[in-house]
Amino acid sequence: MDQKANIPTLYEWAGGMEVFETLTDLFYKKVLKDGLLEPIFRHMSAEHQKHVAHFIAEVLGGPALYTGEDGGSHAKMVQKHFLKHLTEAHRKRWVKLLMETADEINLPDDPEFRSAFMAYLEWGTRIAVLNSNVAELEMDANAAMPKWGWGVPGGPYIAEEKKN
Repeated sequence: MDQKANIPTLYEWAGGMEVFETLTDLFYKKVLKDGLLEPIFRHMSAEHQKHVAHFIAEVLGGPALYTGEDGGSHAKMVQKHFLKHLTEAHRKRWVKLLMETADEINLPDDPEFRSAFMAYLEWGTRIAVLNSNVAELEMDANAAMPKWGWGVPGGPYIAEEKKN
């Protein structure tokens, strides 16, 4: 039996779109109360939270709502950070608040999921900081969306009793 065929995507393991929309909704409420991050996000659109939920969900193996219904692309997401002059302090606070929110909504906390999820957040936020501080943004408008999987762990931990 091919065990890889039974491995859920990170999106599925997290619980689906409702989980990601709840995560970003609660997270951005915190952002708007945060002295460091609020100035960056105070003018975000009413749809911002949902677009970010759709983006993260799509990257983690969910439906293509960001690139479909939302009309987004990887290039458009990168462009949103251009000239924002994000710092390492902004990045760290953003990740900290998102992970606090993940804990509050009981996002899966098994080491395999959290390792993969955190790896994506680290990679994505570091790319955002880099792209926010360049004088000229050079990116292929047709660049593919990132696709993030389980990485080295290869899938979720399943106790022996669950495997049978």
